[in-house]
Amino acid sequence: MPLTQPQDIADLLQETRTIALIGISDRPNRPSYGVMKFLQDHGYRVLPVNPQIAGEHVHGEFVWARLMDIGVPIDMVDIFRRSEAAGDAVDDAIAAGAKAVWMQLGVVNESASARAEAAGLKVVMDRCPAIDIPRFNIPPIGAH
Repeated sequence: MPLTQPQDIADLLQETRTIALIGISDRPNRPSYGVMKFLQDHGYRVLPVNPQIAGEHVHGEFVWARLMDIGVPIDMVDIFRRSEAAGDAVDDAIAAGAKAVWMQLGVVNESASARAEAAGLKVVMDRCPAIDIPRFNIPPIGAH
C-alpha cells in the first residue's frame, strides 16, 4: 500500500537527501519549477530529469535526459508526469535503485505503485512534498 499516514510520509521526507525530479520544466510558471526550488531551499539535492531540455541547467543543476544517466544514489524520485506516463518513470526508478517514488498531485498509477512496492520501494501518490513538508513541520535537511 502507498504511504498515507502522516508519520510515514514525514519519516520518508526526513530520510531523503537526494531527489531526482522527473518532468522538470525550465518555465517558471510550471509547478515542477517551483517545487524543485522549494526542495533545494529546504536542503535537498534535486537532480532534474527531462530529455527535452537535457544538458541545460535549472536552478543551477544539470538537467539529465534519463534517470539512469545520473549515476549517483537516489533516495526518492519525484514524478511530474501524467498518471498514464508515471509507470515508465516508476520502472526507471526501480532500475536506478531508488528507495522511493513520489507521484505528484493528481498522479495515481496503481499498477506502477504495485511494481515499485514489489521491488522494495516506498510509494507516495497524489501528494506534493512542497505541501507536505510545511504541513508536517519537516525541518530543513541538515538542521537539528
